Amino acid sequence: MTSSVHSTYRHEALLYRDLSDFLAQVVPFVMEGVAREQPVLVAVTGDRLPALSAALGTAADYVSMVDMSELGRNPARIIPAWLNFVEKSGPSGVPVRGVGEPVWAGRTPAEIAECQLHESLLNMAVAVDTPMWLICPYDVAALDDEVIAEARRSHPLLVDRGAYSGSTDYGGAYHVQELFTAALGEPVDATRPVGFDTVDVRVMSPWITAVAVNAGIDQGRAEGLGEVMAALADDSLRCGAGRGTVRHWTQGSTLICEVWDAGTATDPLVGRYVAPRPGSRPGLWQANQTCDLVQVRSNANGTTVRVHVELA
Repeated sequence: MTSSVHSTYRHEALLYRDLSDFLAQVVPFVMEGVAREQPVLVAVTGDRLPALSAALGTAADYVSMVDMSELGRNPARIIPAWLNFVEKSGPSGVPVRGVGEPVWAGRTPAEIAECQLHESLLNMAVAVDTPMWLICPYDVAALDDEVIAEARRSHPLLVDRGAYSGSTDYGGAYHVQELFTAALGEPVDATRPVGFDTVDVRVMSPWITAVAVNAGIDQGRAEGLGEVMAALADDSLRCGAGRGTVRHWTQGSTLICEVWDAGTATDPLVGRYVAPRPGSRPGLWQANQTCDLVQVRSNANGTTVRVHVELA
């Protein structure tokens, strides 16, 4: 990979074809960061994590390594993790490096969609003058062509076998709006939407808790989901003209609950900051801390929030 001292934010997609190719491109990037005494955080999954640790040798002792399948189970938690990493890495202006692989073979379509939104949001979440160099590996042999095409739209730079090129498909903030305002697919077996107001929110938590328990979720997690749905409903009352609707359904091994309101969320990063922001939707931030997956879309037809909780 190209050697340079970075003083601004760099967000790049790294294309690889197998483990050997992955190591050949990532190891020099990490080793250079260690040599420059730059904080390095690696978040990958599968066989890449132990293989990279072994390839780094003693240099691995100076690298923070986490399993992305845990950190990024809900992709909305990844941006706060990067922002925390930058904040805790030392004085402002200290260059840092990251390797983050949010998309891997085996992710569900809903998870991949949220990872793709996450990748586009990364271009907005980190200030341009932040000296962070972030590369996002994509396994071109295991992932669908459309997933790779989307990586080209969400990354201004591409790295392939060590060669750099600008992405002619990069969409920037316009593409973020395309993704954030797109409608979520209509479920097949959803319950009929039930309207709620201020009075109804009081019974939201016990109602959804009972729904979750009946679906096979243990009591503690069911109660957590009930609290989240009550908080999301409260968000809707404040931001959606004092009313909203709720519905739920089971899809495979996942219980999905949805809140809709007529309000519009103007910040596509809502719920993805390190902490809730004043005047935002705090229930959405709470949902991201609790649930396995959270989907948010907002357009002229209103704002939809879907929370996913695995049954087992």
